Amino acid sequence: MKKYFLLYAKGIAMGAADVVPGVSGGTVAFISGIYDELLRSIASVPVALGLLLRGRVVEAWKAANATFLLVLLLGVMTSVLSLARLITYLLVEQPIPVWSFFFGLILVSTHLVVREIQRWNWTRVVSLILGAAFAYWITVASPLQLGHDPLSLFFAGAIAICAMILPGISGSFILVLLGLYSFVLTAVKGLDITVLLIFASGCLVGIVSFAGILRWLLARWRDLTLAFLTGLMIGSLNKIWPWKETLTWRVDSRGEQVPLLQANLWPTQFAEISGQDPQLLLAVALAIAGILLVLGLEWLAGRNPQSAGDNP
Repeated sequence: MKKYFLLYAKGIAMGAADVVPGVSGGTVAFISGIYDELLRSIASVPVALGLLLRGRVVEAWKAANATFLLVLLLGVMTSVLSLARLITYLLVEQPIPVWSFFFGLILVSTHLVVREIQRWNWTRVVSLILGAAFAYWITVASPLQLGHDPLSLFFAGAIAICAMILPGISGSFILVLLGLYSFVLTAVKGLDITVLLIFASGCLVGIVSFAGILRWLLARWRDLTLAFLTGLMIGSLNKIWPWKETLTWRVDSRGEQVPLLQANLWPTQFAEISGQDPQLLLAVALAIAGILLVLGLEWLAGRNPQSAGDNP
């Protein structure tokens, strides 16, 4: 039961990360040692469905590594349903400590991914730069405003879930860019089954399709792909820098004003412009806590090289 509980805890951590616009559950999967198995399991779902339709239930279960996926999904859903309200509250009431924690988490995670790259050359460096530029561009892009119709929700789910399994690219932030973050989060907190089913259908189609592509890239050009993923994580640090000045605002689905475009500031600049306490010592302490959490997850992954899945 210990390995299943550990996998469940990793799912909870992934779900908590995915709720925050700017932090990716894929990052948590990578640093906790389950990323490759996650991609392999998701990419095997179409094959498993084919076996299931032919009545070969046991083979289908094993082909999809369903025990692994089910336990992980339970952890993710537990986190999303239980922590969505808490995390959104903390992001409003205590943004600097929350963003500092995740900044430390992502910062040390880039080191762990870089360490996986076996050989550096100019192509890896270019791949890293392209990844960082792409992620940075996403963090400063002007948000769109998609409608709340079923087709928009379906495609938003397909796009956001692809980001959720990429280290460094936040599915929640993609929803912000599409203008649907508040709407979807409200549906989660209010258990709007119709909206959630349409969104989940898009997620299912997107994740199965994209996981196969990403797994193929990692199998064929692993170093290049890892360098690009490292760049994504570096570029995403722009979004989660704790001290910001809000330049423009938008009105969310509840009629409340929320930040739209923001500029990063040094702590001293933040104190001068906002007149608020930059909470520097607390921010540094929580960034260190994020670093220690990642190193702890890596240590646990090292002690448990085989996760709770059925496949070797």
